[in-house]
Amino acid sequence: MGSIPRFWRENPSRYNLVGVKCDNCGRVFFPPRDICPVCHRESIGKMKRLELSGKGSVYSYTLVQDAHPQFEMLKPYILAMVEMDEGVKITSQIIDVKPEDVHIGMKVEAVMRKLGAEGNSGILHYGYKFRPVKE
Repeated sequence: MGSIPRFWRENPSRYNLVGVKCDNCGRVFFPPRDICPVCHRESIGKMKRLELSGKGSVYSYTLVQDAHPQFEMLKPYILAMVEMDEGVKITSQIIDVKPEDVHIGMKVEAVMRKLGAEGNSGILHYGYKFRPVKE
């Protein structure tokens, strides 16, 4: 049982934005999948791991005013659909910016942040969020 946390820490996809690219049609997908939803059977064995750059731009966004009690300390917060430079769209929180400064097309970059903790055990969960790119 003690090896489970180590397994997740050492999993290369755990703390990276990793997608896949179909060698048949060239489309990129996130999260990774085994079969291309466009090519279907022709893509079996042709989905290649692709580490995303972490760079993108705000495609759409909203300001969340009411949140689950677990996220009470965050509200209001910005939830956005980010179009990555590779073409896939990822939903994530935008941080380190005032809501009035967010705009469609704003350049952002992925950063790892604490998402929460698991009960009394104190196991921390990390994940990606996006922040504005400093120009």
